[in-house]
Amino acid sequence: MSNKTVCRAGVVLEGPGDLLLEQALQFGFKATNNQAEYENLLAGLNLAYDMGACEVVCKSDSQVMVGQIKREFEVKEPLLQRFYHATRNSIAWFHKAHVEHIQKQENKRVDVLSGLLVTKKKSHQQSVIQIWLRCPSVSEIECLAIAEAKTDNWMTPII
Repeated sequence: MSNKTVCRAGVVLEGPGDLLLEQALQFGFKATNNQAEYENLLAGLNLAYDMGACEVVCKSDSQVMVGQIKREFEVKEPLLQRFYHATRNSIAWFHKAHVEHIQKQENKRVDVLSGLLVTKKKSHQQSVIQIWLRCPSVSEIECLAIAEAKTDNWMTPII
């Protein structure tokens, strides 16, 4: 059963000197909740990297995603595995990176931010960076079928 919906999300980036950047994401594709959580984390990591951050603390109310990133939970779904690896690669950009789980009620600012996309027009939110993701950051892996050779060759052990 697929739990896919069109999603909105938000990233709040806090930095030194009272730096506060807010980014609202809207997905132009259907995604599961877990895929949307990974997209949101990837967007936040990209924004932090673009701003020159060397250290990041990422907070998410997704216990599943945080557990997967911390290697506490196994990532079984192939598409989520691609998100997982893309996220681990992005985390490697930083000297220090920590991902922590927070309770849903601690994430109200991000919920309000993602709601702005529904309630206001783009021109009314000059302080919020708005990103429209037309397609997922990662794609499903296509499998190439190989016909079994009639004679043994170097591919036989692999097949």
